[in-house]
Amino acid sequence: MREITSVDELSELVGEPVKRVAEKVRPALHELDRQWLAASPFCLIATSAADGSCDVSPKGDPPGFTLVLDDRTIAVPDRPGNRRVDGWRNILSNPHVGLLYLLPGRGDTLRINGRARLLSDAPFFDQMVVKGHRPKIVMLVDIDEVFHHCAKAFLRSALWRPETWDPDSVASRPAIAKALERPEDPLAELERYYGPTYANNLY
Repeated sequence: MREITSVDELSELVGEPVKRVAEKVRPALHELDRQWLAASPFCLIATSAADGSCDVSPKGDPPGFTLVLDDRTIAVPDRPGNRRVDGWRNILSNPHVGLLYLLPGRGDTLRINGRARLLSDAPFFDQMVVKGHRPKIVMLVDIDEVFHHCAKAFLRSALWRPETWDPDSVASRPAIAKALERPEDPLAELERYYGPTYANNLY
């Protein structure tokens, strides 16, 4: 096993980015970025606590769930979940965040890096109501960097090609819960819990 321990070693293996790639990072949103955020229903939020422990959490809502307050500021609502709030806990000790916005069917993505704060109320919370539910927490992000990422990872993985999908190749969500999280619960009960009515409790 040969470990890479320096930037020079890394650069020797991968090379240097071409000028247009190295310089594509911008400090503020462009109108095209605003359009992307208005169309995106899903993002991944990466955080790290002060001790270096990391988390990546998915966030999904109707398209446009991320509110653009200005060219340097966005807001992401929290929705009911399992109450672990790992990412939110991280932000309280280290504000740096990375966000990756996806569009179903598109291989390219929008990346935003910045510094986050957690808010329990603000006037714009009223613009983030979904199905009558106003968020209790919103992550406010002061943007440091924004740029678009190419589609190579999505092309390699064939992620959006339905003919490659095989959701039954691994255990079902109820079976995973039974084995790893809720061994005391009957499988039939977990299958009911994660069944069609599961979507009724999103908000």
